[in-house]
Amino acid sequence: MLDKNSKIYVAGHRGLVGSAIWKNLEARGFTNLVGRTHKELDLLDGAAVKRFFDEEQPDAVVLAAAHVGGIMANLRYRADFIYENLQIQQNVIGEAWRHGVKRLLFLGSTCIYPREAPQPMTEDTLLTSPLEYTNEPYAIAKIAGLKMCESFNLQYGTNYIAVMPTNLYGPNDNFHLENSHVLPAMIRKIHLAKCLNEGDWDAVRKDINLRPVEGVDGNASEQEIIDILGKYGISSESVTLWGTGAPMREFLWSEEMADASVHVLLNVDFRDTYDADCKEIRNCHINVGTGKEVSIRQAAEMIVKEIDFKGQLLWDSSKPDGTMRKLTDVSKLHALGWQHKIEIEDGIHRLYQWYLQGICINHI
Repeated sequence: MLDKNSKIYVAGHRGLVGSAIWKNLEARGFTNLVGRTHKELDLLDGAAVKRFFDEEQPDAVVLAAAHVGGIMANLRYRADFIYENLQIQQNVIGEAWRHGVKRLLFLGSTCIYPREAPQPMTEDTLLTSPLEYTNEPYAIAKIAGLKMCESFNLQYGTNYIAVMPTNLYGPNDNFHLENSHVLPAMIRKIHLAKCLNEGDWDAVRKDINLRPVEGVDGNASEQEIIDILGKYGISSESVTLWGTGAPMREFLWSEEMADASVHVLLNVDFRDTYDADCKEIRNCHINVGTGKEVSIRQAAEMIVKEIDFKGQLLWDSSKPDGTMRKLTDVSKLHALGWQHKIEIEDGIHRLYQWYLQGICINHI
């Protein structure tokens, strides 16, 4: 087991989940944490990863680093998603084993499950039918990662546990319009539309100075800004979102994902993740979620209400919806001693406040 002095390497410690896991470990009294930015350590570089493990010799590893994005990015950069994630996993998990790391936590995604998986999705649904096409390369990479963990455990007696979070959102989320996930994307789009609707150009310029859109920042002309935001469905009168709004989604606050992850890292052994009587040990990963769902349309309407946008919410049904339903069965996680507390309405409020605070801090 790990003690408060154990050296824990958090790969991806600046990201949405990695930063929350780091913060959670610190709050629990762990002081010997190790992190490297992408500039300091390129996880695609196997030789560099080996040197890092040679120098640091961590006792445990949290693999929260990944190449991630929404539907648009998954469709456009299919090769990047499968290649980079496989490479990161191969390098980090492989060096962890070669350096005697006994305890590792691998973060995947519930997109590993088949497009037509029975709902809610249990861990045993894995590999029972075809995947959702839009994110198949990413899903295959994550399936390979969880199977690596499972296989090292079976062959070498390690404790490499894979957790599969549902859709995450929270502090340090990605709000860049080109490649963000659904909740932060909707929050930013509706926020910008509200600013345009109210003629608050100072707020618009502050926003896109902090996160330029395709190279257009707050120094551009009003027309240039209107044109680039219009490309993403943002105008003073309306916000147009992809799809029909009908798909159902489950959302988990990232700091709760972190708490669940640290709970698993500290308290769950490989033998706890499967039935001891089963003849074939497989699907030992753990779903992490709320077990509750809302439609994309409902979530968007909650955001409109939170932001107090007076314009219209429109839907472009010519764009893909993605999987229509993705609800996790979290009974295994509950049996292992963890349950969520933050509901979606409260989470949207928290995330919008965090977003506004970030704009203000960067313009003091």
